[in-house]
Amino acid sequence: MVDPETVNREPFIWGKDLEPEALNQIRQACRLPVTLAGALMPDAHVGYGLPLGGVLATDNTVIPYGVGVDIACRMKMSVLDWNPTLIAGMRDRLANVLENETKFGVGAAFQQPRSHAVMEEDWTVSPVTSRLRDKAWKQLGTSGSGNHFVEFGTFSVTTHELGLEPGEYVALLSHSGSRGTGAEVCNFYSRRARELHPDLPKDLQRLAWLSLDDADGQEYWAAMNLMGHYAAANHALIHQAIIRKLGVTAILDIENHHNFAWKERHQIDGIEREVIVHRKGATPAGSGVIGIIPGSMASPGFVGRGKGNPSSLNSAAHGAGRVMSRTKARQSFTWSGARKPLAERGVDLLSAGLDEVPGVYKDINSVMAAQTDLVEVLGRFDPKLVKMCPDGERAED
Repeated sequence: MVDPETVNREPFIWGKDLEPEALNQIRQACRLPVTLAGALMPDAHVGYGLPLGGVLATDNTVIPYGVGVDIACRMKMSVLDWNPTLIAGMRDRLANVLENETKFGVGAAFQQPRSHAVMEEDWTVSPVTSRLRDKAWKQLGTSGSGNHFVEFGTFSVTTHELGLEPGEYVALLSHSGSRGTGAEVCNFYSRRARELHPDLPKDLQRLAWLSLDDADGQEYWAAMNLMGHYAAANHALIHQAIIRKLGVTAILDIENHHNFAWKERHQIDGIEREVIVHRKGATPAGSGVIGIIPGSMASPGFVGRGKGNPSSLNSAAHGAGRVMSRTKARQSFTWSGARKPLAERGVDLLSAGLDEVPGVYKDINSVMAAQTDLVEVLGRFDPKLVKMCPDGERAED
């Protein structure tokens, strides 16, 4: 049982006017007996167990819902040596490539499964991955639903820090994770964790943990890392297929996870030690680490370099962050109203759900302004041609 009188570590908080329940969730997580430190990013909003934007360091334990349902959800950007003025004239060609080389939706799969070395890894590390290997193979290279996307846009850099000449380029940006298999891994081991901690209060049950000294924890850890490789393979195949169809070469690749747990060394109570850092909707931002922080379909995203702030456990925001639930979004917006800001910003939307329109997200510029001590901006991405899951599907993000 959690004893609030003996376990009470206060998290570090970034951002203003955050949801009270998101604040409560991170504070509750910091009261777990296995917690060593916590932080909340400025894009935070309510999640299952740990809030989105929540960062938690634990002692030799992993919390499946501290990682999240979409294990290893990640970003990938390929920068192309094209002048952005080409986008308008190539709209139909770019749209056709996006439509033909991506698959969106719950259960989306290719009729002819794509190939990648990840499928030759050991999928017997857990009963879940062993059982779902064939399903995962069929979904290899697909994007799912919810806030997942593949889009073309302009990428602007003003320094040489990324190895590019300052200027504007065309870039391909994608966001998705480990699909249904990752979700099954999360659900299976979260149930197991709750079974192992029956005395946890009801409001903390989704924060149940697994010890990495035990078989269950080791199985989850192996499955989580496999899902990390699988998510990376999904992005690699999407970018390879699109770039091959266009007959171009990527001159820069950037990518990072943001729903994952890492073994890292941090100062805890003045002592450096190994801890398990959960970043659920948070971007790794260790000193010099490059990451991608997207906005919405009508607002910019940013490539940043981490400053290694120890209070944030070397983390930063993973996006703009939602300001309302999907249900409220569908009640609050119409497509006729939502398309106005897209047109104003020169964004061509191929497909998306009404619960992903720009108004459901925070102002990304305010989010970035709230974390200048966490990350330094090196480049800006502005979406121009956006493909997401069509309206009406259940969100998998």
